[in-house]
Amino acid sequence: MATMRRKRTLHVALIYNTYRAAVPDTPEDRGSMADLRAFIRRLARALRRLGHRVTVLPLANDLLGFQRRLSRLHPDVVFNQYDDVVHGALYEMRVAALVRMMGFPLTGSHALALGLCRYKHMAVSLLQGAGVPVPPESRLLERVGDVANTSWRFPMIVQPSQEHAGIGTTRDSVVRSVTALRKQVGLILREYRQPAMVQRFLAGREFNIGIIGGARPRVLPFAEVNYSELPEDIPPIMSYAAKWMENSIEYKRTSVICPAEVAPPVAHKLTQLTIKAFRALGGWGYGRVDVRLDEHGEPHVLEVNCNPCLEDGMALARSAKAAGISYTELLEMIIAAALEKPPFDADVPMLVPPRPRGALQPLATAMELSGKAHSAG
Repeated sequence: MATMRRKRTLHVALIYNTYRAAVPDTPEDRGSMADLRAFIRRLARALRRLGHRVTVLPLANDLLGFQRRLSRLHPDVVFNQYDDVVHGALYEMRVAALVRMMGFPLTGSHALALGLCRYKHMAVSLLQGAGVPVPPESRLLERVGDVANTSWRFPMIVQPSQEHAGIGTTRDSVVRSVTALRKQVGLILREYRQPAMVQRFLAGREFNIGIIGGARPRVLPFAEVNYSELPEDIPPIMSYAAKWMENSIEYKRTSVICPAEVAPPVAHKLTQLTIKAFRALGGWGYGRVDVRLDEHGEPHVLEVNCNPCLEDGMALARSAKAAGISYTELLEMIIAAALEKPPFDADVPMLVPPRPRGALQPLATAMELSGKAHSAG
């Protein structure tokens, strides 16, 4: 296992979204505000165990207050856990842009990559242009009447075009008729106030593939989603219920196998596809690429998630553990990539006073911390 060389303690500003939606959380929802706050406390403790000084900085409605406080804190790096909680909101990329305009290094991907990941049809179009295979017949429908403009090959899957974390994906999302397709498109337009994303449903194996690092990204052991215990009347998809609703059948009967057993030729394809897709959207630092095989065993990218869940023991952390990387080492690698910064990302601070004399310089810190990130190729 590679060792991390860290010369100085960093001041880390840990930011997250505390805006409360109008609909109250339910006790069984593991995506609730209470769960988020508990996770942020655990994450802050993990960062402190690394020797860093951590300031938790929430953001809800007062962006100017957030900017003033962040400016006063003047952290060495901003650990970005800001996530949109309102349907159709696209503030993740705006918050990331604000932090970079203030001149602070930021963990994870830059604003453009975060925005592309949320505009699913735009991401699909970009991936296609880069030669990355995506599910066939990917369409963006802005009206129910648009359903009549295409000859569909069912089954199809219908999802909101600007959501993530399984929001808007349910048992009814896989449709097998024009009538069902029209119903789901209408529901998304009405309830989520955004176009619907429609794609051919692929029934093969599904993989969540983690990636970490900056200029030399490292693909982690594959995690396979196991739907074999689901009843036949529930489609094998990673719905919101399967992700978050602990009392649901989907949550109880869906599991993850990590590391997954994959034949070497397929594993090589998945690795190359993951790197290509992540780079095509401008991903940096850490991410996850979701891939599904078609009936011929060929992989197609479902989604690129540039700042995925960092809960210990789950998702990316689970894959890192399978690679022999501890949770705290994973966090240190993410910080190292932030200090390394993406190529062509010029520092042009516009919203921050001059750096105090004697403050830690990001470039110097990147050189001190980059040992593990650069060895993770």
